[in-house]
Amino acid sequence: MASSSTKPANVDYFRIPRPLWRQIKRHLPKLPTQRRPGRPPADRRAVITGIWYVLWTGCQWKAVHHSWFGVASSVLHARLQQWQREGRFAAIMTALVRFYHRRQRILWTWQALDARNGAAPLGGEATGKNPTDRAKKGTKLHLLVDGRGAPLSLGVSAANQGETGALKTMVLEMAVRRPTREQHFCGDRGYDAKAVHEFLLQANYILHIKHRRRRGEPSAPEPDIPGEAQYPARRWVVERTFSWLVKRRSIRTRWCKKVANWLALVQFACAHILCDMAIYG
Repeated sequence: MASSSTKPANVDYFRIPRPLWRQIKRHLPKLPTQRRPGRPPADRRAVITGIWYVLWTGCQWKAVHHSWFGVASSVLHARLQQWQREGRFAAIMTALVRFYHRRQRILWTWQALDARNGAAPLGGEATGKNPTDRAKKGTKLHLLVDGRGAPLSLGVSAANQGETGALKTMVLEMAVRRPTREQHFCGDRGYDAKAVHEFLLQANYILHIKHRRRRGEPSAPEPDIPGEAQYPARRWVVERTFSWLVKRRSIRTRWCKKVANWLALVQFACAHILCDMAIYG
């Protein structure tokens, strides 16, 4: 069910979109009803808006001035870590996947999985030598999407690890349960491995994975995948979703040493993308 609403042309870094706030506020802790001694607790909308600002601008936490949102920068960082430990950002993404499913219906027939290497200058957990950036420290973001490019599952690993290692977790730990009807899996040559094929076939997928030529193997005639001409692989949707994600500077470059904090920001960003796709199509 598509909406006739017009999507805003620009993003307001200082104000979280109202439709997104309506969907996520129930998953944030409520303020205590009884007044306690000391300072009153920070307003949760002000806190999530401060996190929203850091997500988009990629600035340091201490660069956020208290007068902007009425919350100290140390409180913003502390709430991010606290809500991440409590699983609230994962719950927000799951809720937005279900909201998207209610409004638009998940296109299960075609699914695509890919990974993107990004810089992690400060190092930390799940980082390694990036083979695409002169062996500098980097991290890899794995993303599984539906036929429109809506995020269904996330994963993070070191940049020097193969893409196949996170595949099983990505498929088994989707935000919602997969149906049993026919589904097609699209992947590039990085997923052309025997173990991957066996696992996906057991998961009842029809495979559309580009063949990776081995050393000494003769070139195969085109198309090199059975059924490729009838069912062309649709991997471009996951690349488009990556382009949406990296508009947020905190995701384009990972500045969080703790991988869980960075994953929370990615889940928050995916929730925003799902909300827009649910409302505006």
